[in-house]
Amino acid sequence: MKTSCSFPQISGNMHQGNQTAISEFILLGLSNQAEQQNLLFVLFLCMYLVTVIGNGLTVLAISVDPSLHTPMYLFLANLSYADISSISNSVPKMLINIQTKSQSISYVSCITQMYFSIVFVVIDNFLLGAMAYDRLLAICHPLSYMTIMQPRLCILLTVIPWVLSNLIALTHTLLLVPLLFCDSNTLPHFFCDLAPLLKLSCSDTTINKLVLFVVGSSVITFPFALILFSYVCIIRAVLRISSTEGKRKAFSTCGSHLTVVLLFYGTIVGVYFFPSSTHPEDTDKIGAVLFAVVTPMLNPFIYTLRSKDMKGALRKLINRKSSSL
Repeated sequence: MKTSCSFPQISGNMHQGNQTAISEFILLGLSNQAEQQNLLFVLFLCMYLVTVIGNGLTVLAISVDPSLHTPMYLFLANLSYADISSISNSVPKMLINIQTKSQSISYVSCITQMYFSIVFVVIDNFLLGAMAYDRLLAICHPLSYMTIMQPRLCILLTVIPWVLSNLIALTHTLLLVPLLFCDSNTLPHFFCDLAPLLKLSCSDTTINKLVLFVVGSSVITFPFALILFSYVCIIRAVLRISSTEGKRKAFSTCGSHLTVVLLFYGTIVGVYFFPSSTHPEDTDKIGAVLFAVVTPMLNPFIYTLRSKDMKGALRKLINRKSSSL
């Protein structure tokens, strides 16, 4: 479907003379091979279910176990909720398209999907930064930890990331809506992401790309700088501990968070700083799968396997449900 470029059009059913607004996009998905569709459906359905169940159990365990009502687990519950929302934003539509053999997505649905994909990537950045700050206080300033991490500060460190992520997504969305899509409505992707949409537009996207670069760099740089600073201080503090057992316990309190940080930012570095020069579209897809599917799926396992508190809370939860049945 093609459109003329003379006038900005937003609604999918608006007409102005011979100007026709785009009403839908075509998502090409991860593969155009028909024989691979069933495999992709089963694979992504399994990953979706594992992600929702794993993160859902994490949120539930933290909610019902009073011993986990601490700042660190408050941030973890928000991260798990964001991960459920992130994968639910992209994978169900992909599964429906595979089953119905239809690759279309409406204009409004596409813009909405793009909005929330930005929200959940940004919120992960901010929450990982807040969790690093929490670990910094817990290890480097244990005596004043509870004095500093009062409920008001915890709420602020939880609410502010959600507000900022929505403001950032709204900014990108408002800049995208006036753009025209003249040459094609085909997206070589499995969900609507900002970068492929900008590549598809026939309008001048200089402002969009500038805002994307400035805001995107800030969103990555500031939380990562906080995380890096926190772990430098943590390592210095741990090295001053004389006993080996004390060092092990100190490192174990932040081991899960550090693992998630390495997975999250390692993906960013590998995909976006060392992209494939031969197949950039495939690189975009790989990056999107890692961000939107793989990382949310692995996070609950990383925290559960490395945290005795989480293991205990999950055992209590399962035993409680079993006894009630």
